Amino acid sequence: MTLVEFLAPLKTNTHQARVLAVLYFMARYQNEPALTVDNIRTSLKDARVAGWRTLNIADVLNKSGHYVDVAGFNPKQRLWRLTDSGARQVRELLNLPTTEPEIEHDVGVLDTVIAKVTDPDVKEYLREAIKCLGVGALRACVVFLWSGVIRTLQDRCLALGGAKVTAALQTHYPKARNVSKLDDFSYIKDSITLLAAKDLGLLDKNQKDTLEEALNLRNRCGHPGKYRPGVKKVSAFIEDVVGVVFS
Repeated sequence: MTLVEFLAPLKTNTHQARVLAVLYFMARYQNEPALTVDNIRTSLKDARVAGWRTLNIADVLNKSGHYVDVAGFNPKQRLWRLTDSGARQVRELLNLPTTEPEIEHDVGVLDTVIAKVTDPDVKEYLREAIKCLGVGALRACVVFLWSGVIRTLQDRCLALGGAKVTAALQTHYPKARNVSKLDDFSYIKDSITLLAAKDLGLLDKNQKDTLEEALNLRNRCGHPGKYRPGVKKVSAFIEDVVGVVFS
């Protein structure tokens, strides 16, 4: 997600709303928890917000009351940050799906991934994962995201040629059928596909091990049982699979 996209719903809102939203976006997505007036103006300019040049940002901040606070100086300008009240205000203005920072950040990460993905099936899996994430259906999110991950790896394997893929699969599962199209992978366990992907040079050992751990979580989430992953567990899962497969 870009700042342009983040601010778009506030096009007809107040200057205060947009300034607060800039502080929120930069803290949540760019790891910049405090900004100067100049920083905010540059962000508004980059986001092509009308009137950025003449907006009296200092006045807006001074009139924002308990929504903002001064975090220090850099070097002579005040550094402004959102308070918890300010963050809640932005979430209400933008109807953000959750107050959990990890989930909100992960939604943005997956939005960015979707923008780069060309396979329509993978896009749909990722969109379903985001929907589940937004309503707190964490197990379902893991299952849908893994579907996008393994489909992407299957595509990359097939791009090397069916004969090579089949040989790599049969090394670990001698009974594997010949693979020449995506549907043929329905007879292959995901764990075998990961081993073959490593043999084919698509993954190194660490990446393969990371995806095996992710697959274990997917299986715990996808099979009937009492296991319920927490927000941080799912966030780590997302970070791992995005880093290995979609970066």
